[in-house]
Amino acid sequence: MGDLYVWLISFFFIIALIVMIVFQLMCLADLEFDYINPYDSSSRINKAVLPEYFTQGALCILYLITGHWCMALVCAPYLYYNVRLYTQKQHLVDVTEIFNQLHWEKKQRLFKLGYLIINLFLAIFWMIMTALEDHDDY
Repeated sequence: MGDLYVWLISFFFIIALIVMIVFQLMCLADLEFDYINPYDSSSRINKAVLPEYFTQGALCILYLITGHWCMALVCAPYLYYNVRLYTQKQHLVDVTEIFNQLHWEKKQRLFKLGYLIINLFLAIFWMIMTALEDHDDY
């Protein structure tokens, strides 16, 4: 029954990550269609970047602590990419360069969104498998 709770917690972590990425994509789309100014858009995105990184790190640590090595390995490239961006100080969106980097920023977040959707499907699959295994034991 403990594994089922782990998969449920990871499901909510992944949903939270997806919400953060979609929020950032919406800010970039609003900027692209000139509904918001560059300063507001970049400040909103920058406020969501560190919580995204911490949530992804917590998810990876959750998988490592609970012994779900395959899912930890699936999450490792995304975590590595976030750590690399943070250490190179490229994790924040620059208000003066946001229009020049708009296409790249949207592409980067769409890739992250696709990666998280794959993780979500894997977590749902393992949650269902765990629930079925627990049901067979009773």
